[in-house]
Amino acid sequence: MNGVQEWRHGLTADELNSISEGVIGAAIAVHRELGPGLLESAYEACLVFELMDRGYRVVDQLELPVFYRGQSIDAGFKIDLLVNEAVIVELKAVDRMIPVYDAQLLTYLKLTQLNLGLLMNFNTVKVIDGVKRIVRAFPEP
Repeated sequence: MNGVQEWRHGLTADELNSISEGVIGAAIAVHRELGPGLLESAYEACLVFELMDRGYRVVDQLELPVFYRGQSIDAGFKIDLLVNEAVIVELKAVDRMIPVYDAQLLTYLKLTQLNLGLLMNFNTVKVIDGVKRIVRAFPEP
């Protein structure tokens, strides 16, 4: 993957929903196997494996530049996972979610001009309770 030129814009709502459902299903499988209490990096590595095993294209720790006055600036942003060049997944393994995590994911969506992101906290009894969808601008049906 060479950057924003290869990110998928213009997917339908159904296509985005299908990808997000697949990611959530894979996260549930990882959480069932590992349970809560591990480091974020362990969940990330296993989720990448699970998603790729299910046929998804996944890029992890993708550097995200900021374009300022026509220049690409390295601001230290990294997307945890980009799935099928369309859905950003931000992973956490924390005791409680705070609003800055939502803002972080929304910033990534704005910078990439992608529409859908998933914020996932693996430090929960049921991982589905730690999943939040963040939508920048969802396509019209």
